[in-house]
Amino acid sequence: MTGKTLTLLATLGSAALLLGAFGFQHLGGYAPCQMCLWQRWPHAAAVLIGAIVLLGGPRVLAWLGAMAAAVTALIGIFHAGVEWGWWPGPSSCTGGGMDLGSLDGGSLLSTEGPSGLVMCDEIVWQFLGLSMAGWNAIFSFILIGLWVAAARKAA
Repeated sequence: MTGKTLTLLATLGSAALLLGAFGFQHLGGYAPCQMCLWQRWPHAAAVLIGAIVLLGGPRVLAWLGAMAAAVTALIGIFHAGVEWGWWPGPSSCTGGGMDLGSLDGGSLLSTEGPSGLVMCDEIVWQFLGLSMAGWNAIFSFILIGLWVAAARKAA
């Protein structure tokens, strides 16, 4: 495969993961937690990098695409570990989920819990024993391979 084909596949892969996340959110009704949102940003960066390379930018940028995929893969692994209780996650979206610094005065005085808060340590969807974070990590490792292959073709 050519470097351009590999770049196109990697770019489309990140775009597909982003569209899948938006689909789960807007069509499936699965609101994202904070760490889910963190996983989306590197995919968006990879799509932008891929577009630049495909429009004639330097192919060496494919290494940045690989780094973006690696970042989201690592966040996905961390998030999956938080979901499975292997390690603690951010206090703002795990456990009690009460980050008092982010609440306004009315919320602090309210006797009800925060509305719309999605906990990062709860698995809301899984397939074959893996959550969305776990699947993001797996697919992101595949994307790393595509990006690295594209970058090596450019060298």
